[in-house]
Amino acid sequence: MALVSEVARCLCILLIFALIGHTFTAHSPRKIKVNPPQNFSIVDPGYLGYLYLQWQPPVALDKKCKVEYELKYRSVGNESWKTIITKNLLYKDGFDLNKHVEGKLRTLLSKQCTNGSEVRSLWTEASYAISEKGSPKTKIEDMNCIYYNWEYLVCYWKPGITIHSDINYFMYFWHEGMDHTLQCSNYFQDKDKNIGCKVSDLESSDYKDFFICVNGSSKHETIRSSYFIFQLQNIVKPESPDYLYITVENSVDIKMKWNTPEGPIPSRCFTYEIVVREDDTSWVFGTDKNNLLKKKTLNESKDVCFFIRSKVNIYCADDGYWSEWSEEECWAGYHTPNLMFIFIVPGCLFIVFLLSILCMALDGGKPEPKLNTTEVENESNSYEETLC
Repeated sequence: MALVSEVARCLCILLIFALIGHTFTAHSPRKIKVNPPQNFSIVDPGYLGYLYLQWQPPVALDKKCKVEYELKYRSVGNESWKTIITKNLLYKDGFDLNKHVEGKLRTLLSKQCTNGSEVRSLWTEASYAISEKGSPKTKIEDMNCIYYNWEYLVCYWKPGITIHSDINYFMYFWHEGMDHTLQCSNYFQDKDKNIGCKVSDLESSDYKDFFICVNGSSKHETIRSSYFIFQLQNIVKPESPDYLYITVENSVDIKMKWNTPEGPIPSRCFTYEIVVREDDTSWVFGTDKNNLLKKKTLNESKDVCFFIRSKVNIYCADDGYWSEWSEEECWAGYHTPNLMFIFIVPGCLFIVFLLSILCMALDGGKPEPKLNTTEVENESNSYEETLC
């Protein structure tokens, strides 16, 4: 009898738990899922590295739900991913086509559709790589580009390691705002081979990626293409400052001024490096202004000079090249007289003086010539005719 009672109690407990579980199951919210985006791909429109990452919305999606997409992408080999949250179905960016490109994408549902919880789909992935035709040893080497005075671009390169005599290289470029890529129209050549290019008329090309491709042609083998991305404002080399002026006041204060280099670079974008020389000792200073005031460090210095160079500062670019150094300018008050005026000019005057005395002495020792009366009369008659 006790056994039956124990079994009945166990059955009651199991029945109670079953009823409670059924109640929670009936009232628990349905788990929401969302599919990943469709047809994710990386497309090359032919802009030398400016790629399109595009996709379509996921299937079986409630149109009332607001959808966002989390996009991650990188060049293969980079440790970090760039992450973008967007509502669009297209994203554009520049890539180094010397490397493979990979991306991954997933769907994000808004909280309005998920009772306040975050819902993400699984990742979908895509990749892109150019066709690597030709030996790597045929690629150009030591590509170097400088944007001179923010006006024109000059690029130089060296031929590949293993090339045939008939090979020649060609440079193409593109930046956002151009309808299509362009080939260089002004090559620098060495023995009829293109080794560089000058590109002018680059309006609205700064503060955006500037894409370059250098490829080649040969009858004997395929040439591997090389790709480059520049921000032109970061490779600017300005002109040297000019019209330098220096003075020393109160025998102590050195005042230096110069003109901002001419050209399209705004004056606020310059920084300067100044070398001040007192006799045989020099000091280096920096400033973003076009003047500098320093006190003499050597009280007995007899020679005070300075020269200067310029560069685009951190407020207008991340990097750049220093200009060439200007000519040295010295304070006129300390210039020593020119040796020409001290020795040569007086010496020449003294020699001229001696020669004059000698000539006069020689003329004084000669007898005066006798004039022919007839010649005198003829000269007189000629003079009278001229007057008439």
